[in-house]
Amino acid sequence: MGKIRHRLNHANLMLAALLVVSACAVQRGDAPKMSAKDITSQMLLDASPLAAGAELQDLSELDILALSPEMMKFVDSHFEEGLGKSARLQRLLYAVMGEGVFELIYDERTYTAEGTFQREHGNCLSFTNMFVAMARYAGLDAHFQEVEIPPLWSSAGQTALLNQHINVFVALGAGRDHVVDFNIRDYSTSQDVRIISDDRARAHYFNNIGVEEMLGGDTLLALANFRQALREDSSFSPAWVNLGSLYRRDGYYEYAESAYLRGLEADGNNLVAMSSLANLYQQQGYDELAAEYLGQVEAHRMRNPYYRFHLATVAFNNGDYDSAIAEAKYAIRMRDDDPKFYSLVSFGYLMNGDRQKARKWMEKAEAVAENEGDKDKYHHKLDMLMQLQSDG
Repeated sequence: MGKIRHRLNHANLMLAALLVVSACAVQRGDAPKMSAKDITSQMLLDASPLAAGAELQDLSELDILALSPEMMKFVDSHFEEGLGKSARLQRLLYAVMGEGVFELIYDERTYTAEGTFQREHGNCLSFTNMFVAMARYAGLDAHFQEVEIPPLWSSAGQTALLNQHINVFVALGAGRDHVVDFNIRDYSTSQDVRIISDDRARAHYFNNIGVEEMLGGDTLLALANFRQALREDSSFSPAWVNLGSLYRRDGYYEYAESAYLRGLEADGNNLVAMSSLANLYQQQGYDELAAEYLGQVEAHRMRNPYYRFHLATVAFNNGDYDSAIAEAKYAIRMRDDDPKFYSLVSFGYLMNGDRQKARKWMEKAEAVAENEGDKDKYHHKLDMLMQLQSDG
């Protein structure tokens, strides 16, 4: 394959926005005193106190899938007339990822299709923009696809990263559909996926740019991009949460609260929105409200199979193998298609001295992994367990 370096997951960057507000400004004295429920979406997006009367940049005409003449020439050079869809897809994949002429270098920045082609840099959304644009130009039925990546958890049990990865779905027909993923080592067929509209993909793009501008200190450009993201898709929860963080950073706490609440309305399972509200209420001394949202965070975490797997891993590392087995089995009851859950149960039994059950559960891990094409890794672990059993 081509040169793909510095692999980095594409995420909605909610965490990045959340981290920014750890050193918040003092409540601005000139901010109007009002309740969050009185602040409308129009006030948040089009009459924002952050703009201080300045006109925000209109980003509605930006085409993230526009192709330059150089891009069209690049695609045309790899095709001849009469190629079928499958052959066109393979040629395009080879041109972008396999020829060695086009070098893909991952970094944290988000670019349009044309910007990615020019730089040969970007994150997964950048390369997805470029590939969707090229594939459609080549006559392929290409779509953006959201991939839900399991959250990672810190040792304290807080959410470390919430990913919403983007890849490409190419409809070839007759059961030959194909997924193109620029972070393929982390992609799994067991992950929840859904094809999304171009408007939703544009919301992802502008949300990412908004966070990048916020981290760079450009409040007006950040605001303009979050506004455009929500104009593309008002149900896109991450943009509401990041907009709230932008307001909170500048001390407009009622506006921040209003944006966070809208993020939670759009996605009732958004842990970052819940945590952000809890932190905001704690900062303002509203302890009961803070406790309410912290309780919601804890309740959602305890229902999350990956959080229970995190607890199982912590217990295993602490030598509490009974708890590790119990937590991993709970995770399996909630989600039975992830082989690493079964593998941890197996190792828990192994450490407890029950090699028969350890082998049984690793066989289950192998069977689940076979559906994802990842059988070999668990088959190797099973061989190891069988060797241990024969040695014993």
